[in-house]
Amino acid sequence: MCKDHTKQADASRRDFLETLTATVAGGGIIAACVPFVDSMEPSADVLEKATVEVDISKIALGQEKTIAWQGKPVFVVHRTPEVITEMEASRGGKDPESDKKRVQHPEWLVVVGICTHLGCVPNKTAQGWFCPCHGSVYDNSGRILSGPAPKNLLLPPYHFVEENKILIGKKS
Repeated sequence: MCKDHTKQADASRRDFLETLTATVAGGGIIAACVPFVDSMEPSADVLEKATVEVDISKIALGQEKTIAWQGKPVFVVHRTPEVITEMEASRGGKDPESDKKRVQHPEWLVVVGICTHLGCVPNKTAQGWFCPCHGSVYDNSGRILSGPAPKNLLLPPYHFVEENKILIGKKS
């Protein structure tokens, strides 16, 4: 009887030690993973640049302002009534799209200022934009008219937070 009692006590101690070892090992694994998982979160400076608020009240009619958003130039253009009428009447060239689909308010155009061909920054002209690197031409709605660029200038996610303020980027 004494041997059975000793065997039970040894088995109980072994079970306790196995459970304790597994618990400590699991805690160690979790503690080792926390910094790794934290490193995958965007840093504060990245989160700060994820959205940009733009005061559009200072952009005169017919003028453009370039805003830096996520390391890219974004063109914010205060379009004239003549430009709006002209853009609403056309559909663009190689990548046809209506002007109404490209703007939230007709007087404001917001596009990423990077040529869709090889990533150059196009220059503003009276007719739209011209990419001096390879000759792509975009209209005043950011639609590709001619040149090697395959697509229209991209539209960033944005919305009007007030009458004279837009927020570029997604607010989470």
